Amino acid sequence: MHKIPRLDRAARRRLIKRSKKARDPHTALRFLMIAKLGQGLSRQQVARDLACVPSTVVKAARRFAVAGEEGLLDQRTFNGVRKVDEHFTGELERVLYSVPTEFGWERTTWTRELLGLEMVRRGHPKVAVCTVGRALSAIGARLKAPRPIVLCPWDRQRRLRVLRTIRRLAAAATEAEPVFFEDEMDVHLNPKIGRDWMPRDYRRLVVTPGKNKKRFVAGALNAATGRVTFVDAKSKASDLFCKLVWKLAADRDARRIHLIVDNYIIHSSKKTKRFLAQFGDRVVLHFLPPYCPNDNRIERVWLDLHANVTRNHRCKSIEELMAHVFAFLRAYNRRAKLNPSLRLPAGVSGSRSVV
Repeated sequence: MHKIPRLDRAARRRLIKRSKKARDPHTALRFLMIAKLGQGLSRQQVARDLACVPSTVVKAARRFAVAGEEGLLDQRTFNGVRKVDEHFTGELERVLYSVPTEFGWERTTWTRELLGLEMVRRGHPKVAVCTVGRALSAIGARLKAPRPIVLCPWDRQRRLRVLRTIRRLAAAATEAEPVFFEDEMDVHLNPKIGRDWMPRDYRRLVVTPGKNKKRFVAGALNAATGRVTFVDAKSKASDLFCKLVWKLAADRDARRIHLIVDNYIIHSSKKTKRFLAQFGDRVVLHFLPPYCPNDNRIERVWLDLHANVTRNHRCKSIEELMAHVFAFLRAYNRRAKLNPSLRLPAGVSGSRSVV
């Protein structure tokens, strides 16, 4: 082993400072090794302190003895021009905003190999697949599932005009004329499977029933108070919507009730129209543009409910599962009553993501 002379305090502090500034972790480790060896520690002590093997300490000492501090730097920097630079990663990130078919490739999803080929086509040097992986990690790219959407068939101006009217209506809600965002939700005994934190060598099992069972919940989110009125039924028919309207109409203080609904058939069926006729103009329906679920604020409640109750659930019966659903909604109403800051503001809608 090359003997490292004892270094003074200034030299050791300089080595530690250079280790902190080193971008490569292996380079930083070599500077720390020499600083500790220069303090008088043995190679075994240094290896133990830095969680490495003694042979690594010997190699660092040899490089320092031959070329000094410069010998501890990453020698790969002298192999040529750096291939993965800011220009490469910037171009790679722009490519990820598109799909391979837009550039003439037959494949519909990106792989590291295909990304490397596309970067070569764009004039960048050829790099290994693992290097593409490191570049993806550097820009924060992750493997994620795309979100499916259906485009609204209306033209942009018509859609925005209707959405602006609905937002103004929700912002002007009063006790005499409350505004509700209404929607229905399916509850399946078959659990929704979602991601969860697990140890490396363990995968949690979710038991699913042999035969699925369903229940349906209709809810109305008060735009002013943030509280949810809800009912349930065994079928997703007009009776479910009528049952909810009847419960809302039981509030005799409301002169007129405004319901913001989607275009599902039970909201405009003949049975529903006959039922609403008995209220005259006391119950008014306002229809959202087609395929604009992000503008129905109760969708956020359903999203939270699925995340907290139905995803990966372990209920053995639909009755047990529905008890958890009702408990969640009652707790949601208590939170909205006690903490007004938790209510969704009138302008919150997700409409920016609608194309």
